Amino acid sequence: MKRHVLRIFNEAVARKKKPVLVRDVESTKIISWNLLRRTGATVHDVVALMEAEQPDILLMQEATEEIDLLPELMGGYYARAPLPGRIHGVACWSRYEFARPPRACTIPSGAVVKRHVQIIESGTFSLANVHLSHGQMLNRRQLRRIAALIPTPCAILGDFNLVGPAFVPGFQDVGPKGTTHKMVDVVPIRLDRCLVRGMRCVEARVLPIFASDHRPILVRLIPDLTAIGSKRHR
Repeated sequence: MKRHVLRIFNEAVARKKKPVLVRDVESTKIISWNLLRRTGATVHDVVALMEAEQPDILLMQEATEEIDLLPELMGGYYARAPLPGRIHGVACWSRYEFARPPRACTIPSGAVVKRHVQIIESGTFSLANVHLSHGQMLNRRQLRRIAALIPTPCAILGDFNLVGPAFVPGFQDVGPKGTTHKMVDVVPIRLDRCLVRGMRCVEARVLPIFASDHRPILVRLIPDLTAIGSKRHR
């Protein structure tokens, strides 16, 4: 009897000591949303989304000066990078302090709108918050440039304005497969995406549409230590 009780006790202790899966403690919940400047989502719409989904990081495109109120309403850490000569740009919010201040890096641009990418260092991985050009050759050039700017493990999220596969060497498209926008309010297309290198996606979904003409996308990402290790030992 004593041996039986001792065995049960030891098994219980072993279960308590069993390591928690990495995805349970280290996955990062990220939402990306094109807000549709001026006529789209307000800062209060953004707050409503955050309260409903509780992201660790929120990436925004077409964010105007109004969105600068976000840290006052929700706390956290925030940065916005308006496009040159425009009232809007890319912005990011994080529940946790950035490893370094987010920075805007110039990327190849068209004749009308000058583009840049917002690079975010979380401490364990890098993020690129993008709003790419509409030209299908140009936006792929922009992606290749961005891929060269960020170290592995990393992810590129945002409004890609891309039709068809991205074809970025070394990256996987892990974002939700549902459509995120209706071109001219008729044709459903998947413009908002997530590409990763050296990371795994453990959840991906398109959120319900409201306030903007783009649906937010949500992903849970985790650094892929196996992939990172294999690259270092090549």
